[in-house]
Amino acid sequence: MIEGRFVDLSHRLIPGQEEYHLRLKNVNTAERYSQYIVEEGFWYILQDIELSSHCGAHIEFPYHHNKGGLDAASFGLDRLIAPCVLIDFKHKKANEAVTPEEIREYDDLIQIGDSVMFNFGLDMNYRTERSHERPYLSMAAAEWLAEVKKINIIGSDASGLEIKGVPNQPIHQYLMERQIPIIEFAANLDALTRSRFTLFVLALAVEGLDSCPVRLVACENE
Repeated sequence: MIEGRFVDLSHRLIPGQEEYHLRLKNVNTAERYSQYIVEEGFWYILQDIELSSHCGAHIEFPYHHNKGGLDAASFGLDRLIAPCVLIDFKHKKANEAVTPEEIREYDDLIQIGDSVMFNFGLDMNYRTERSHERPYLSMAAAEWLAEVKKINIIGSDASGLEIKGVPNQPIHQYLMERQIPIIEFAANLDALTRSRFTLFVLALAVEGLDSCPVRLVACENE
């Protein structure tokens, strides 16, 4: 048994109500696969799932913005289960930049190779008309995290870290050229009681998949 306090950092997904689509279709098992025998009156179904790779809490792998980048199947499991640090930036307003000076204040907390999660306090905006109101990460801050701290994965409880209105998503381009994935729409970051924890990013290992909805789990070790 793994010891520690586990916190689910994912939103519960509701078919038909997600911005990035999610649909389920029930299929009678015996009708789809004749080798199965199902007597009348017994419930035994399979489901077809149609969903966006960006539905709910999800990880965007480098292949999303880098044709030669790692996809969901190629990205190492040792990087999907790894140390993570939580940074509180709930004071930031929509369209306000996270600056390199502010990030450097966490120099002692962020270790080389850490994953980094920003708590903007925005998970309550998920599935609302305000879901894309958010601060953004300045390019200089991204460069410091990538080049000085050599971060593993970066994410937040917002819809992204990108500069809104700028073509081609430069923050994505910069990070993914360096094989650094981005997690968007995390949840429940306020439920964490420690600034350091083990982050489990449970993505499907599908070849050619650019991004993947995830069960995002934190383990606060004793």
